[in-house]
Amino acid sequence: MPTITAFESSPDRGRGQARDMRVRWALEEVGQPYDVRLVSFAAMKQPAHLALHPFGQIPTFEDGDLALFESGAIMLHLAERHAGLLPLEANPRGRAIAWMFAALNTLEPPIVELGMAMLFERDKSWYEARLPMLQDRVRTRLGELSRRLGDADWLDGAFSAGDLMMVTVLRRLNTSGLLDEYPDIAAYVARGEARPAFRRAFEAQSAVFTAASRS
Repeated sequence: MPTITAFESSPDRGRGQARDMRVRWALEEVGQPYDVRLVSFAAMKQPAHLALHPFGQIPTFEDGDLALFESGAIMLHLAERHAGLLPLEANPRGRAIAWMFAALNTLEPPIVELGMAMLFERDKSWYEARLPMLQDRVRTRLGELSRRLGDADWLDGAFSAGDLMMVTVLRRLNTSGLLDEYPDIAAYVARGEARPAFRRAFEAQSAVFTAASRS
């Protein structure tokens, strides 16, 4: 059974934002049972974990003699080895993989930059002046995504790993108010969150935070 790592005490307070959520959701979508090894922030910087993830982060994925890090690489590995996350035909399959990379490389960087500013820079003198610029960078990408999505349920035909990755990235905007400006994207995210596999993954990740907060 594969094993993934996750935060022992998640900084997102059970909101399903930590990147192990992506891997949990993928495993739930394909019906693959898995174990979770919880790690503390201190343990993440120790040699045992650094041997799995050289940058001391989560998630990692271990299956037999294979060890992977980076949520995108883990997702692609799972999607290529289990039915249900990538189309069988070559061209739709390639497009689904392209959407995975778009989520990670085009959408996530400005979204994370905005989120980090909102979390850690509110007391800085430059915050009020910098915030509109960061928001507009995200709006640019959301506008482009909205035009491509149109009235479709998913990005390219049936739900795929591209949608799974994109929804997890977009969920980082849940507290920003920006999704409210794009009802089609908000509805797209809601469709992803309504999938039974997402709910199972979310509840499993949230339970870790709940248990940690009670101890």
